[in-house]
Amino acid sequence: MTSGTMPTSQRVNVLSPELTLHMEERDVPQAGPGEVLVRVHSVGVCGSDIHYFEHGRIADFIVETPLVLGHESSGTVAAVGEGVTDLPVGSKVALEPGIPCGACEQCRAGRYNLCPDVQFFATPPVDGTFCEYVVVPRAFAHPVPDHVSFDAAALVEPLSVGVWACQKANVRLGTRVLVTGAGPVGVMAALVARANGASQVTLSDTNAQRLAKAAALGFDTIDPTERSLPDEVTADVLLECSGAPAAIDAGVRSVAPAGTVVLVGMSPSTMVELPVGVIQGRELWVTGTFRYAHTYPTAINLVASGAVDLDALVSMTYSLEEAGEALTHAKRDPAAMKVVVRI
Repeated sequence: MTSGTMPTSQRVNVLSPELTLHMEERDVPQAGPGEVLVRVHSVGVCGSDIHYFEHGRIADFIVETPLVLGHESSGTVAAVGEGVTDLPVGSKVALEPGIPCGACEQCRAGRYNLCPDVQFFATPPVDGTFCEYVVVPRAFAHPVPDHVSFDAAALVEPLSVGVWACQKANVRLGTRVLVTGAGPVGVMAALVARANGASQVTLSDTNAQRLAKAAALGFDTIDPTERSLPDEVTADVLLECSGAPAAIDAGVRSVAPAGTVVLVGMSPSTMVELPVGVIQGRELWVTGTFRYAHTYPTAINLVASGAVDLDALVSMTYSLEEAGEALTHAKRDPAAMKVVVRI
């Protein structure tokens, strides 16, 4: 089923192995059984997109062939494949970018974010959504109410990281939360924590501009280079979103006995020292997170209800042809929170 006359070709912004961007014309993909074709509207720029653009790799994932960046996406259903009867053409959707195999041990246990064979948008060699059309399984195209903007629907993806972190920490009414790292993920984790009823949410960062943005959103803030986190903050939950070893150490030391530490930010190194004496002496729970699972409905409800305002985080928008400028915007504007490419 399609809406009107479908084009046969589409514009795509492609990253070459030489790390240059160029526009291409490619065929519009076809929705197979159980799939939907989505006309992409908004794509948020993620730190991973910037890293591939600047460095050509993240760990063992290397840009060795042309790659389409972008994985924080929203759009409109343009066509549905055989067997899809519950998502009409024209529906506004947020796209969950990680497609698991559905058959491995982790998938069968419901932990599909840990699927070893997951196909994740914009992770080499899987193309992302800096394009006009993309096909996804029906289960990964999540309906969004009409009053939610396409930009906000795209940012449901990073919001899901915050939802997953808060779920892992069991953030609820009365919880005292410290978030280290006031970048986009840290701020979104803080927004979810507040929506969950946390009695205190403090964001820590060394970037004064990001702290100012967090303060404007109504959060308590602290610069650990000026005030000691362990001396100034006592938290039941640490959501560590920076990946910085110093922030991890100070954050753990700020957690009260029997508290929880959730490591969300990715460290440049695979090895980071932890204050084990503090963890043992206070009986802290320490866990990591890897993306998210089953979070999109919750994240969409937070946005649709007004509990979380994602539009307020959009700093700048660019066109598909201007993707290169979108990927370098943060260098020109350190205070930027989220940059969006509108297709």
